Amino acid sequence: MVDVIELAAQTREARGKQVKAVRAEGNVPAVLYGHGVDSQSLSVGQRNLTKVFGVAGSNKMVALSIDDGKPYNVMIHDVQTDSRNGQIIHADFYKVKMNEKIKAEIPLHIVGESTAVYKLEGSLMQSLSTVEVEALPANLPENIEVDISVLDDFDKAIHVSDLKIPGNVELLTEVSELIAKVEPPRSDEEMEELEAPVVDELAEGEEGEVGESTDDESSDKPEADKE
Repeated sequence: MVDVIELAAQTREARGKQVKAVRAEGNVPAVLYGHGVDSQSLSVGQRNLTKVFGVAGSNKMVALSIDDGKPYNVMIHDVQTDSRNGQIIHADFYKVKMNEKIKAEIPLHIVGESTAVYKLEGSLMQSLSTVEVEALPANLPENIEVDISVLDDFDKAIHVSDLKIPGNVELLTEVSELIAKVEPPRSDEEMEELEAPVVDELAEGEEGEVGESTDDESSDKPEADKE
């Protein structure tokens, strides 16, 4: 039996600049929309939402109860985070219809070991971390495994077409896209070039010209920039 992921929310009256007060109280402003519901403004506890999103991501069902009412089957469709500390500052909940297919990004999970990495000292290069699929909500996989043990030399690669997709899930990502391959180790000559110090050589008289140009550019800056 699959464990139900539960999350509680409250109706939110605050709008616009007032949402600052919502966040100051340790809550996250959110919106619910989707099948059979009018768009609703919500408030969700910061800690609870962070914990639930860490488990559910954007491809697992969440039982969302509003003001202690009957739970809705929703997916966390989108979150916005603070670039400074990574905290969630807004969330979108999408109410799903269990008998209607939806699209979702499914994480790729690397398994196995590549002999081209641990024996030939190559570097694993992963180009994709998710693939887009379409399926009924209950059929969405938690992740899709990528077995890198097939990468036993530098000529081999894994593409989307190599993935094992459940029969009740439709793959939407282009099958020719590269997922992973192993790059050979750099030669001593390449490493020396990378480690060589970069030397800036200015032609005679160039420094003075650069200085003059800088002064001219600064004088043309808008007044707003000067402030």
